[in-house]
Amino acid sequence: MSILEHLEPKGVFHFFEELCAIPHGSGNTKAISDWLMDFARQRNLEAYQDSLNNVVIIKEAAPGYESAAPVILQGHVDMVCEKAPDCEKDMETEGLDLAVEGDTVYARGTTLGGDDGIAVAMALAILDADGIPHPRLEAVFTVDEEIGMLGAVGMEDVSMLKGRRMLNLDSEMEGVFTVSCAGGNMTRCTLPVERTPYAGKTLTITVGGLQGGHSGVEIDKGLGNANMLLGRVLYAISQQAELRLVEVRGGLKDNAIPRESSATVVTNAPDAVFAVCRRLDQQLKNEYRATDAAVFVSAAESGSGAVPMDKASTQRILCFLICAPNGIQAMSADIAGLVQTSLNLGVLTTEASAVSASFCVRSSVESQKQMLVERLTCLTETFGGSTAVFGDYSGWEYLPDSPLRDLLVEVFTEQYGHAPKIEAIHAGVECGIFSGKLPGLDCVSMGPDLTEIHTCRERLHIASTQRLWAMVLETLKRMK
Repeated sequence: MSILEHLEPKGVFHFFEELCAIPHGSGNTKAISDWLMDFARQRNLEAYQDSLNNVVIIKEAAPGYESAAPVILQGHVDMVCEKAPDCEKDMETEGLDLAVEGDTVYARGTTLGGDDGIAVAMALAILDADGIPHPRLEAVFTVDEEIGMLGAVGMEDVSMLKGRRMLNLDSEMEGVFTVSCAGGNMTRCTLPVERTPYAGKTLTITVGGLQGGHSGVEIDKGLGNANMLLGRVLYAISQQAELRLVEVRGGLKDNAIPRESSATVVTNAPDAVFAVCRRLDQQLKNEYRATDAAVFVSAAESGSGAVPMDKASTQRILCFLICAPNGIQAMSADIAGLVQTSLNLGVLTTEASAVSASFCVRSSVESQKQMLVERLTCLTETFGGSTAVFGDYSGWEYLPDSPLRDLLVEVFTEQYGHAPKIEAIHAGVECGIFSGKLPGLDCVSMGPDLTEIHTCRERLHIASTQRLWAMVLETLKRMK
């Protein structure tokens, strides 16, 4: 028995319910990908499936739209699989238990996957229907967006995509049009170290108590970065006491602002070290009283018997940590308040012969992202080290002239009686990946209201879905 069959628009909720019956968590997308290919075969639509399970389905233009430029509809098929503690469902093998409450759809005991199942359902409803006016449609369904946009990044063949206008349906707030995002990468700087015995007391220096946060959307909050503050503390100590580093460690992910970082040192002046730590503890509490009031700097004797780095290696690491760029590097001149370019020293690790520092580099302007990689490379090579770049993906630069955005604003304003909010984000989304693969792409991201996504309390709002559907159809109709 269908749970959503009474909801409008019927086509959208029909396909949403069908896909919810198929397990489709990140990394478990073969079944949903094959389902999409079956959909296309049953309707004699041109379709492509790659080795990653990305799918492209093409429907030629409706009568009267043969000369119109193609349009891409895009969303991702994977969902975040979370469930309540008492839920026994196996989300690897079982579909969702849908329910309707008031104006919302939810899944009992689990995430709903409205992010981004609603994009898939809307695209399929358009591809399935007869009588909807539209240009050539190129529906792109990517996999594993939730674990690093792996499907979009790995989609090598985009030759079938003729469109340079894209409606991305992966936003979660009705009335907000996202028009730019940051590209990024992880740049790892590795500095070689030499070790030699040194007599003294072994101490552990810790900087902690920080809030941490997302290195993209929260980089403008003035939050303290434990790795950077540790470098500051260690450098201040080196000005008052002779020391040798044993190790530095901090942070868990390059894209998270680290909350705690520590160093093990050997010193012949422990009292001076304790004094500097007390002073820096008070200074940082004052500097970060509004954002990280619980910040602390501590020093304690340690039992480590590891051989410390020599003097030259210690000086190189301290200089690198005090001089490395971090945080906001440029603000957008086009969108007030938008961080355009930043980087975050997210992870510090130490091995026997090297110290590594991993930075999350972000920018919506490709040349500035590359500039930061070059700055880190120059600094690292000056100290005899090397850099490596991983997971590089393109930014989505704001287009001052965007006919697609203008059209969507026009349709939205007519239907809602007020203008939408135009927004750019300092984080990566799939639009940025496709902007790099499809030069000249004009793209806008939008979606219906989805609340508490990625939790078992996730809700898809029905009336919002209806309004977005009407707006998408009217936009397609005007794309002659």
